[in-house]
Amino acid sequence: MAVTPKYRELTASELQELEKEFVDYLIVNGITADDWVKIKEDEKEKAEDIITLFSDVVLEGVLRKVQFLEFRTKSDIKAFQCLGEKMVLVGMSTDNDQIDFTNEEVFKTISTADGIKVYTTEKAYSEARESELFKMIQKGCSISDGQSFKAISLALV
Repeated sequence: MAVTPKYRELTASELQELEKEFVDYLIVNGITADDWVKIKEDEKEKAEDIITLFSDVVLEGVLRKVQFLEFRTKSDIKAFQCLGEKMVLVGMSTDNDQIDFTNEEVFKTISTADGIKVYTTEKAYSEARESELFKMIQKGCSISDGQSFKAISLALV
């Protein structure tokens, strides 16, 4: 029976970039290079299961490190601080066609006098933190460095 991924399987190019880590993963799990060649040839489903499990380990590690996410459209930006037990959202929206929140430089050129609404809220995770973050990324959020979150937070003060 095939293992169902908790998140998703890594793509071939992602696996290629993580070749050293994958080899280490195989070694830790007692699979030698010769064993891996035989498994790939003779037990394709087992090989797929191993790749699925490795993918979950990698993605879980990435998601645990995520501190900020953001979602941008031309008229709205939502920045999320991903804490251990809850998520804090700060956002800005506008009806002003001259403002484009998809532009990385937007915070240098705007003020709340431009008809920008600034808002904040927070919520506890409704499922495991990493699962919720993964779903948000699948829906279009991107991992961020937190600069947008900080800039919007300053506008709230």
